[in-house]
Amino acid sequence: MSSENKEQKRLGHKFIVAMWIALMIMVFFLFNNLLERDYNPNQQVLMQNLDKQRVVILKRNRYGHYVTQGEINNHSVTFMLDTGASDISIPDKIAKKLKLSYGQERQYQTANGTITAHLTTLESVSIGNIKLQNVRASINPKMDHDEILMGMSFLKYIEFTQRGDTLILRQ
Repeated sequence: MSSENKEQKRLGHKFIVAMWIALMIMVFFLFNNLLERDYNPNQQVLMQNLDKQRVVILKRNRYGHYVTQGEINNHSVTFMLDTGASDISIPDKIAKKLKLSYGQERQYQTANGTITAHLTTLESVSIGNIKLQNVRASINPKMDHDEILMGMSFLKYIEFTQRGDTLILRQ
């Protein structure tokens, strides 16, 4: 076999390997996107304005939770609505990214027992076109995930109705 044929064969093998790597990367991103949409079907928040009311419509995810995109102090975040949480509960690592101030310590009873968190006040919190100012929150050092629990310190100002797998929020 001539050296030219060997070089072509080596180039052919490299091309096949590169093609397989590119295919695997594309499949990874496709499945990652599908899993993310499965977990958070409300990445694009559906909003309406009806008779001076601001309305947001959320779909429940396959795990039975309402997860949605929103904002804290004009920074994009992911919320999981939790009517059992007294306050908006923010993981410590996200609070640091948002440069929140750590206030007084407070004890909370959670499903995992008693924790000590720090109170803070959020300048603004929004989901779609629903926006509140000066909302109480807590910074929870025990939370290790990337979503923020949207508790009653926000939800008590919102009327919400559930119909099937849909939650309608009205301000």
